[in-house]
Amino acid sequence: MFKFNHLLLTIVFCACGMISHAQNKITLDEAIEIALSESNSIKIAEMTIEKTGYAKKGAYSALYPNISANGSYQRTLKKQVMAMEMAGQAMEIEVGMSNNVSAGVTAAMPLINAQLWQSLKLSALDVELAIEQARSSRISMVSQVKQAFYSVLLAKEAYNVYKEVYDNALKNFEDVEKKYNVGKASEFEYLRAKVNVNNAEPEVFSAENTVTLAIWQLKAIMGIDLATELDVEGSLSDYSNELVASLTNDTISFENNTNLLQLKLQDEMLNRTIKMTKFQYIPTLSAQFSYNYMALGNTFDMNWNPYSMVALSLNIPIFDGFLKRNNIRQYQKTQDILRLNIEDVERNLNIALENYRNEMNTSVKRYTAAETTLEMAQKSYDISQKMYEVGKATLVELNDAQLALTQAQLTMSQAIFQYMTNKAAIEELMGVDYVKEENN
Repeated sequence: MFKFNHLLLTIVFCACGMISHAQNKITLDEAIEIALSESNSIKIAEMTIEKTGYAKKGAYSALYPNISANGSYQRTLKKQVMAMEMAGQAMEIEVGMSNNVSAGVTAAMPLINAQLWQSLKLSALDVELAIEQARSSRISMVSQVKQAFYSVLLAKEAYNVYKEVYDNALKNFEDVEKKYNVGKASEFEYLRAKVNVNNAEPEVFSAENTVTLAIWQLKAIMGIDLATELDVEGSLSDYSNELVASLTNDTISFENNTNLLQLKLQDEMLNRTIKMTKFQYIPTLSAQFSYNYMALGNTFDMNWNPYSMVALSLNIPIFDGFLKRNNIRQYQKTQDILRLNIEDVERNLNIALENYRNEMNTSVKRYTAAETTLEMAQKSYDISQKMYEVGKATLVELNDAQLALTQAQLTMSQAIFQYMTNKAAIEELMGVDYVKEENN
């Protein structure tokens, strides 16, 4: 815990305020760790586990004796008067004592209660469900962070491409302007070069805004202040090797899918609820023991007299107006609906899986094609640039070569991005847990 807190503080803050630009670059693993630490949804899920744990302990307390102490004091303000005749004379006699004091201890516990045992099993399932819900929140958070992180990398690479296009356009314009001023370039070439600069400039601004928005989105998912200076390490090309180790042909299992597991836990909880309701037809037996002291007297100089009691209480259900029967039927219909929902979820998971797989296959093909295209486009642009410099190529030809190069660069980045985001989505479907590496 200390290690991670130290990491979080190092990444996000320093003693003087925000950390410097050189210090605030984070890796994907660091982004995930911060999100898991700062996210309110994760905190809520963990608190829910604790809450259900206490509820489970509370349910088990019913198995233990319920022990209580009691005491009372009663003062008679006016005693009852009885009229009697003795030796031919009428007499009035006060009945009772002025002071009545009692104290004791009572213990009670169930001996036979089948419904109680089912409620304990139901409480245990509540805890399991809370744990699975917390795991679901973690898995969803990891997937969101990954996709947001990849979005930042894509936005930054798009910015770098458009910035390079702008810089090249500006350089070409400056060259054309010099030639135009000495009469070696036509007005058409001059205007065309200027138009290229003007067209490239807003693309750079737009790409820069996209980077800013992507980083904001990442910070929002991580649960940190949007004003925090933040940048990411790496590039999409770092993940290009993963396109070879494709998940598209692997056998995918949904046995750890959090949605399915939660639904199956709910199904089991309904089973327990039905059993618990049926057990309400079974008699219950409980025992009670009490030990008491009582004292009576007109003064407080009284003698204390002990007495004790043991009791058995048997409760036999006979008729409840068909309440239990109707409750059982209600739970059974709820279970039928739930199982149909499970079938729908399983079907939708397979549909989503096929969609993600198709997207990944397409991404691999686009990347492979773009990889070859990029090599040729780069070579074509370099040749066009040299030919243009010696006057053997027009500005239009150079611009066409630049456009082809730009498209190839963006296509490669987008292919990696689409592959990795779909991979993250499949991992979420599979219920893959995030495991922190020790060297992080």
